[in-house]
Amino acid sequence: MAILSVNAGSSSLKFAVHPIVAGEVQTHVLAGNVQGLEPGGNPRMDWTWDGLNHNSVLPLASEDPFDGALVFLRTLLSDIASLPSIQAVSHRVVHGGQDFHGAVRATSDVLLRLERLQSLAPLHQPHNLAGIRAFAKIFPEAAQIACFDTAFHASMGELASAFALPVTLTSQGVRRYGFHGLSYEFILHQLQGNSARANDRVLMAHLGNGASVCAARGGVSIATSMGFSALDGLVMGTRSGSLDAGVLLFLLEQGWDHRRLEKLLYKESGLLGVSGISADMRTLRSNGSAQAQFAIDLFAYRLMRECGAMVACLQGLDAIALSGGIGEHDVVLRRTLMQQMAWMGIAIDEDKNRCATGESVAAIHAPHSTAEVWVIPTDEGFIAARQAWALLC
Repeated sequence: MAILSVNAGSSSLKFAVHPIVAGEVQTHVLAGNVQGLEPGGNPRMDWTWDGLNHNSVLPLASEDPFDGALVFLRTLLSDIASLPSIQAVSHRVVHGGQDFHGAVRATSDVLLRLERLQSLAPLHQPHNLAGIRAFAKIFPEAAQIACFDTAFHASMGELASAFALPVTLTSQGVRRYGFHGLSYEFILHQLQGNSARANDRVLMAHLGNGASVCAARGGVSIATSMGFSALDGLVMGTRSGSLDAGVLLFLLEQGWDHRRLEKLLYKESGLLGVSGISADMRTLRSNGSAQAQFAIDLFAYRLMRECGAMVACLQGLDAIALSGGIGEHDVVLRRTLMQQMAWMGIAIDEDKNRCATGESVAAIHAPHSTAEVWVIPTDEGFIAARQAWALLC
């Protein structure tokens, strides 16, 4: 048997097949990514199987490119005779709200309840749920399991999750939830296999187009930078991160409506908005302009500030783990952050930092560093598969 883990986005689909061996979920044996699934797009699938890379331009089997991609995926899985049968499809769902603190079967009632949270994660939630419905049609014999990014942070205490708002609002679920939970659970899983400090005071950073930091102690989340929605905290690719609510009141006075504000905060801010060039850190690094450098510096400054807050919540630090596209690959950012934290006695080995490419778990701290520093490539699909299998068992 196997679990098929998927992450459905607005124009892309990531998938991986995780076999079940001796009752345990294994690392994927087949994994891929479909791009160009937006209306009018040119869908293309890239996948890795048996150590070889493959790609294909997908036929438009229906008016919906997403449906066509699933038909192709179903055929691909059927044609590989040695693949185990798919027992369940585990779906990454960004927001579980106050009701869902663990993986659940994605029944029609569950989907309706999750739809009410779409405004809290408009870049992700609608596409996550559409993916569940589409997979249920193409893989009707497999259980559809929803796995939540917010669930990992359910362990946060009341002080860490509360806003200073009237109880009439907090009782309705207006609170800090936190995100990137599947990634953080995987990072801790990897850290526990490599470091004796994994269950001590750990600071984790998921740094990509979406970015956040998390403080964990005893293997559970105690604080995180994201909040009620995926807008809070760090500067991101196109999202603003923390913002004085007074700015929104000012814009409302200028005649801005909900749609315009949502577009600003989710799609026009962050690295893209500050630089006016790109949301991609690699593009900004190669640009060389003053505005590109300022966007990079602001990203690094806010990261340092949020890391300081997490260390305060932990009241010390034993290990740091960096992940996500930027955390795994941006050597300069890692060096900058560790230099900003050098006052704590943290130090990295420059050669180890340069050699950490995100291909495997790497320790980059110097021997005299007061805290270990790790680069850990994340795998949210593995955790989603593991959660789905635990639910089925």
